[in-house]
Amino acid sequence: MSGSVIFINLAGAVALLLWATRMVRTGIERAYGDFMRKQLRYALGNRVNAAAAGFFLAIALQSATAVALIVSGFAASGYVSAGIGIASLLGADLGSAFVTKILRHDLSLLIPIALIAGTISFRTSSRRWREIGRIIFGLGLLLLSLRLIGEASLPLKESQILPVIITYLTQDWVTAFILAALLTWGFHSSVAAILLFASLTEQGLVPPVLIIPFVLGVNFGGAVIGAVLTRGEEKAARIVPLGNVMIRGAGMLIALALQFMFMVKPETFFREPGDTVVWVHIIANAAVLIIGLPFAMAIANLLGRLLPEAAKPDARPLDHVSALSPADINNPPRALDNATREVVAMCDKIEIMLTRIFEVYEKPDAQHIDFIEKLDDNVDRYNSHIKMYLARVSRNELDEDAARRQQDLLSAAINLEQVGDVISQNMLAKAKKKHARNAVFSDEGWKELSVMHQRVIRNARLAFNLIVNRDLEHARQLVQEKEIVREMVRESEEKHIRRLAGGNAASIETSSIHIDTMRDLKEINSLLVSIAYPVLSQAGLLRTSRLL
Repeated sequence: MSGSVIFINLAGAVALLLWATRMVRTGIERAYGDFMRKQLRYALGNRVNAAAAGFFLAIALQSATAVALIVSGFAASGYVSAGIGIASLLGADLGSAFVTKILRHDLSLLIPIALIAGTISFRTSSRRWREIGRIIFGLGLLLLSLRLIGEASLPLKESQILPVIITYLTQDWVTAFILAALLTWGFHSSVAAILLFASLTEQGLVPPVLIIPFVLGVNFGGAVIGAVLTRGEEKAARIVPLGNVMIRGAGMLIALALQFMFMVKPETFFREPGDTVVWVHIIANAAVLIIGLPFAMAIANLLGRLLPEAAKPDARPLDHVSALSPADINNPPRALDNATREVVAMCDKIEIMLTRIFEVYEKPDAQHIDFIEKLDDNVDRYNSHIKMYLARVSRNELDEDAARRQQDLLSAAINLEQVGDVISQNMLAKAKKKHARNAVFSDEGWKELSVMHQRVIRNARLAFNLIVNRDLEHARQLVQEKEIVREMVRESEEKHIRRLAGGNAASIETSSIHIDTMRDLKEINSLLVSIAYPVLSQAGLLRTSRLL
């Protein structure tokens, strides 16, 4: 077999591995993304908990890079400190390493089972089951790709060029380290790189002396991926992956220097060559976690002082970032696409406001209050610009679909602006009143409000997605949530009255604030639900008074 054919077969097997890994990750993110993000946010209380949360999330997503992007977003939004974010990434690196160990088991029997089960699940009408089918099918493809990599690499044993390259690399560990790092960067996946090296080592193509340099290079390259992907973000978002680079990257360089000094032979500790690669990978990341975790806060503080502040998007005039191009006014389809992008940007501001408001309820932070007020001003500007833009677009002769889309975007922008007003005018005033009275919610009352708040946030994300995808099943689900939220408000009011009757001092002190906050959340939910009505109406599934 010619070298080009071998390379094409191996490249195809690696491509399938990368695609399958991405398929599993996107399936998990779509099916359980909101749940995992919420659980991760609550788990990031201290460094140990953060590392544990990062560990399990990386196993679920099969990617430490995905965790890096999620946690960087949390840090940028102020949900977690940069030090806690760095700690979670150290745990995610170890979790990603454990994924390679799981996938190294002989799971060949599961390949046809996963492909069949995934196909059946994907062909169902339920969106959740389709995503589960995507996950299962992706796992089947992933296992199949590992088998193909092993089969494709077998002919390399007869190669005349490969032994020359390998012989050179055995004498130049620095080059081996750099090549492994570059390969990992090219894959954007340390899991794929380790599994490839493990397979090549098992075939006898990579000698044991190169295991440690290769594995250390993979880890260095894996750390750099998140830092590069967030290079254009604001300062808080960049600190987290850069801190991981400083700890994990420095750890790998130090380990390489120690290998030069002590010449450790990992093959003496493990029986199978492929397993040796995986175990060295796990041990390296475990060592970095144990040694680096105590320094996470210090590294974050150091980077906070060294990194320059990036320009904040909210601080710039709207025109500078607007998608509402005047040049597209006379091209309705393109203009409506522009308006859609602007409404989505408006959704991002609303989500931040809705999330942050309960932090103000908990703690009277002047900076958070000012931030919410500025976001509301920003939302008002978005609404004004979108309305004026759509009014100019409507002067064109629009077909029925374009006219309906224009009206839907206008209604969505108005509803979102009203959501911002409820948060900034009603809820913010109640939060200030609560702290002015030095009042505290009862444990039961605060739990009811928190559960309601999280439900409305979840519904908000569902509504925001409808602006883009107009998914009929999502629209039905969102409208059904209106009745669920109404029932939650009714039950909370009944429980609150019982607490008042029982003489609960905290409930008495915060009675009006509790009830009014519940009703504000109910009003916000109703405004968000209304975004689903046009989708259902167009499909003929919306009656005058209730859902079919």
